[in-house]
Amino acid sequence: MTPEPMTAPLVDAVSAAIERTHVVAILRASAPTHLVDAVATLVEQGIDVLELPLTTPGALEAIASARERLGDRAFVGAGTVLTAAQARDAVAAGAQFLVSPATCLDVVQVAVDRGIVSLPGAFTATEVLACHQAGASHIKLFPASQATPGLLGQLFGPFPGLRFVPTGGVGLTDAPGWLSAGACAVGVGSPLVGDALETGDLDALAARAWAWREAVR
Repeated sequence: MTPEPMTAPLVDAVSAAIERTHVVAILRASAPTHLVDAVATLVEQGIDVLELPLTTPGALEAIASARERLGDRAFVGAGTVLTAAQARDAVAAGAQFLVSPATCLDVVQVAVDRGIVSLPGAFTATEVLACHQAGASHIKLFPASQATPGLLGQLFGPFPGLRFVPTGGVGLTDAPGWLSAGACAVGVGSPLVGDALETGDLDALAARAWAWREAVR
């Protein structure tokens, strides 16, 4: 039985931000040195939905620091969340949404229990259905590089109204096609972030953010 859609205030606010910005920025780094500064730079450029993957050393501390620095100017979530324990730790650190690369239904359940957005990964109709029935507010279509926007048209047939966020290999020129096909946003890592998390080059990051905002406008 499909659960009723979540209507918690944070779910509504994060969902609105995703669908307004059309970009979920993914900041995966080998070290957290420049992470919070990069997050702040993206927010200044109008990209205010930020995913910090747990594979980055010190990701939980960075989530807490970003939340403290940005307040209500942005929404900061945890990515690569694979287990319920990781999900609970991320929420405790301040994560406002949870992203998984696979159909991690235990993570979806934590999000439902906490009243926050979840974006579990799915690629097939079976995985999409499992995520939807578990109560996921959005579906991370992953890896998007292995599909075309036409896949969304096929999925919308049996699953009208679902909110998809294609992620993985989505470049600047690809994003408009996904959005035109019905995606509510795209998840973007290195094509947006570049080497900013390694070098601290925030000016180049700001320029790329501007280009992405123009591309998805």
